[in-house]
Order: sequence, then structure tokens, then C-alpha cells
Amino acid sequence: MSADGDDYSEALQRAREHTETWLASIPTRPVGPRVTADELQSSIAMALPEHPLAAADVVDELARIAEPGLMAIPSGRFFGWVMGGTLPAALAAEWLVSAWDQNAAMRVATPATAALEEQAGDWLLELLGLPRDSAVGFPTGATTGNLVGLAAARSAVLQQAGWDVDADGLTAGPRVTVLAGASHHASVDLALRCLGLGMPLTVDADDQGRIRPDALSRALETVDGPCIVVLQAGDLHSGDFDPMREAIGLAHGRGAWAHVDGAFGLWAAASPTLRPRLDGVELADSWATDAHKTLNVPYDCGVVIVRRREPMLAAFSAHTAYLLRDGTATDPFERVPEMSRRARGVPVWAALRSLGRSGVVELVDRLAATAAELADRLGRLPGVEVLNEVAFTQVCLSFGSDERTREVTRRVIADGAVWMSGSRWAGRDVLRLSVSNWSTDARDIDTAVEAVSRATLGAES
Repeated sequence: MSADGDDYSEALQRAREHTETWLASIPTRPVGPRVTADELQSSIAMALPEHPLAAADVVDELARIAEPGLMAIPSGRFFGWVMGGTLPAALAAEWLVSAWDQNAAMRVATPATAALEEQAGDWLLELLGLPRDSAVGFPTGATTGNLVGLAAARSAVLQQAGWDVDADGLTAGPRVTVLAGASHHASVDLALRCLGLGMPLTVDADDQGRIRPDALSRALETVDGPCIVVLQAGDLHSGDFDPMREAIGLAHGRGAWAHVDGAFGLWAAASPTLRPRLDGVELADSWATDAHKTLNVPYDCGVVIVRRREPMLAAFSAHTAYLLRDGTATDPFERVPEMSRRARGVPVWAALRSLGRSGVVELVDRLAATAAELADRLGRLPGVEVLNEVAFTQVCLSFGSDERTREVTRRVIADGAVWMSGSRWAGRDVLRLSVSNWSTDARDIDTAVEAVSRATLGAES
């Protein structure tokens, strides 16, 4: 069996047709899926077919099966969790990445993707105002970005204590203490567990989830041995930022490594208007963020940035006879956990190339302004309370009692005009809005306000 261009043509044409049909449906379709996973699984259950099926027919069947179970995450009316859409240039670049089928691990083997990712990394450092000689990697998301940054931190603080964890492991080495704000994200806990560091010691935060410098100072005084401080750029509920300059100064004064979990909020550093809220963030030692959130590239794509390359390479570099080296340059696989991966940074390159600096600034500022407008308009509805200071792109609403808030949330989701997710914050159930999609416009804002108003009135009846 051999392959040529004709073998792909009809299948790709069908895929394009289904893609365009899907994208055309997004402005008017209900946001939520129409079936559950169990219902869909039951409807497609069958034994593995005995005989082949033409590729184009497989594409048709796949589109038909999936359609009722799709969430319209690319919609400007989707405000759930913290999920962006996909910019047109980034989506098209993702198609090319799949067609090129490059294993973006080694510079010498896949120079095109390596060069594009390195350029994207340089642009990110410039945009975010981070040290220009930092190492940049493209892991699957902020969770693995935190894993990489904290692995580098582990190597560095143990090396500083005279222990080579990458050669000798953790078992007999000094204990590493990790401090994180009480409102830190669970992905930090996951990364620390994977690294064998256990759960962090939590430091008191204020009512917006910002770590308290006085509490951090006291916590650092109790630490004996290697230490890592995890800070947050963008609280999951309030969207607010830890006081970076003061907290990083305290960490460094103790000889600790400062890592910033900035899954969606680190992008505020690109905006001249918003950057003062992240004053001093450039002083940290490592940073993690998602490109598939605020920047709106396809899943799965994260970014990890480490100020000094040596700890990152100590944790992730590997050398074998069959891996081809490109002189002394570090390879893409030495900055992420995977030795085989798709070229995730290429859609980042495409997004940044299409937006330019001014476009990124406009995107970030518009997302923040939309969140502020939604908070203002929703807060004026009877019985609605905005619980957070809207510092960036997150809005948390209460409708009085927890029971009523849960009922309003249920009605908003069932209505289908928008999607907003429920959560619990500061001891209260909330309806949480995340403004993350590049395509959210004035009509979507109106639709969101009307949907919440309907749900609120319905909960009273």
C-alpha cells in the first residue's frame, strides 16, 4: 500500500466541508451539547468493524456522530471555566501542523518547526516583558508548564543545597518546602505530586485570593532548607494577581525560587494598561501559561519560561546515540516532558504573526473590558451580587442563597443561549463567568445579560 496526494484529497475535502458547517453553526446554535457522553457512547457502541471503510466516509461518519455531543466552546457566548476559542490563523496553522506530520523534537530533524517555535518564543518574551535570554518550551498546557517550571526549581534549589536530584533522586536528599497562596490552582498540586514534592504549605491570602506578603514573610522564616515559592497571575475566581514585586523579593531574600502560575493571567503583562497589576513579575525565576486560553490557539498548547536554562536542561535533557544534535543548541524536547510531540508552537507563531503587538494588546484589553462591562450590567440586575473585584477576565456572581445560585446556574445552562459554569468560592456557591474568547462581541454581551436575567426571573417563579 502506498500513498499519494489523491489518497488524501476527498477525505480532506469532506473534513473542510464539515469544519465550515460547524463554524457557520456557532453564532446561532445552543452553546451546550444536546446529548451526554453516556448517551452518545451507547448510540455508537459496536464491535470493531471487520472490513475497511473509505477515508472520506469515515470523516462523514465521525462528523455525524460527534455533532450532537459538541460544546460550542469557540462561541463568543461561551463563558465557562477559562477556555478561549481559536483564532483563524491559529486554526489554519494547526491544520498545516497535522499535514506536515513533523515530530517537533530535534532542530536537525525538523528545522522548520524548531525555527518557528524559537521565533514564537522570542516574541512571547518580548510581549510579556520577561528576560530575553530565558528558555521557552511548549508543553501541553499550564499544568505541564507548572511541572516543567517546578522541576527546574527543584533541580536548582537542591543543587544550591549540595544535592544533585537529577542524578541521585529525592530519597536521601534534603526536603524541599513549597509555599503557595491559599487560593492557588489545583494544577500546582498535581505538578508537585508528580515531582515527589508533596502538597505545598499554604500561605494566607486576602479576600481576592492574593497572597499576603506579611503571611509569606512569616512562612519563609519557618523554612529550613531548600524552598520554592509559587505565585499566581490570575486567580481562578477573582482574576486578580499576587503582589509580584514584594512576594518575589521576599522569596529571593530567603534564597527561594519564585515560580509564577499564570495560566490565563500572565497575558495581562502584554498590556501597558494592565501590566502595573503584575509589577515585578519579570523578577521571577520561571513562569507558566496557556496559549489556548487568552491567546486563543487550539488545544493543547502551553508555554513554560525559565530564566536560567541549566536547571531546565538538568531536569529534561536526554542524550542517546540515535538522537541527532545540532551543535550546542538545545533541542525542543529538552524543554518539555515529551520526546515526541506535535509542533504546538507553530499555531502560537501564527497567532502572534496575525495579531502583531497591537493586536495582542487589543485582545487582552478587550477581554478585560468585556468582563468589567458584564460585571457592571449583571450587577445591576435585581438580586444579583458581583462578589469579586474585576481585576482581569473573571466574574463571580451570587443570587442570594447557595440554593438559589445553583438554581440560576442550572437554568442558565439549560437555556442554552450562553454557557457559564458554577463553582464555589469564599464559602459561597457562585455562577462564574470567564471572558476568554476573541470573538465575544456586543451582541454576545447582550445575550449573556438577557440569559442571566431570564434565569433569575425563572428561579423566582
